[in-house]
Parts: sequence; structure tokens; C-alpha cells
Amino acid sequence: MVFEKIREIIAEQTGKDESEITLETNVKEDLDADSLDLFQIINDIEDEFEVSIEDPESIVTVKDAVDFVESHKED
Repeated sequence: MVFEKIREIIAEQTGKDESEITLETNVKEDLDADSLDLFQIINDIEDEFEVSIEDPESIVTVKDAVDFVESHKED
């Protein structure tokens, strides 16, 4: 569920097809996301899951984002 929502956010921001986005996808390199795209993706993830990503640089792959959300979201 977390992965699907994050994939949707990333696809919307980068204009890529959701089928191109896997857990191993490197957001910057594989999807050609620039710093503004990354900023918006992080913002959308924070809003969607009510978390605060203190170190956006730590989010390199889609799995990094999923793992962060799953370990920080309120149950």
C-alpha cells in the first residue's frame, strides 16, 4: 500500500509510467528527476503519510522512501 502510493506520487511528478517504477528505481538517475522534482516528491510523501523527512538526501531509491515511511508513520 505504501509502495503503491509512493509510486503514484513519483509517477505524477516525473511524468513516468507507474510500471517503470520499482522498489529498486533510483529516483534521480533512473527517472531523470531534478532537485525540484525531488523536493516536490518529498513534500507529497510527507503530506500523504504525515511524516517529516529530515534528510531528503537519504532518499535515493523508491525503497528508501517506502522504508522511511513504514518506519515513521503513525499506526
